[in-house]
Amino acid sequence: MSAAADDTDLAILRLLAGDATLGAAEIGRRLGMGQPAVWRRIKRLTEQGVIAGRRVVVDNAALGFGVTVFLGIKLAAKGRTSLEDFERAVTAIPEVQLVQHVLGQFDYRLRITARDISDFERILRRRIMTLPGVGQVEANVMLSEERRPGPLGG
Repeated sequence: MSAAADDTDLAILRLLAGDATLGAAEIGRRLGMGQPAVWRRIKRLTEQGVIAGRRVVVDNAALGFGVTVFLGIKLAAKGRTSLEDFERAVTAIPEVQLVQHVLGQFDYRLRITARDISDFERILRRRIMTLPGVGQVEANVMLSEERRPGPLGG
């Protein structure tokens, strides 16, 4: 974060991290500030890259996607071409919600959403295992998730 961020900036970021739909007027009301001052701060934080965007959190279970699986994938061969081929192919799979290139036992960590275990098995067999360069795969089914507020607190 920029050294120019102060306690007011952090308070604005906490509110936006909790509910990105809040407008500058509501944030100003909660912090005892005017809407124009809040808007200028949000604009500055965005221009500095501190605010990288606003996102909607979708409840996958409400849409019928009741299973989340984390896959560790180790590529059979490593090289720039194989990494690029794998990344290009895996990002085209709609059930893959997150692709992380990691250091450790595996080369990649994927977050996959599926309707149920049978649907996940289909995704694994037909989409994941056919990706270029896939070697070892380890699956971990998510049982529950606790959302944490992150470094800004709650």
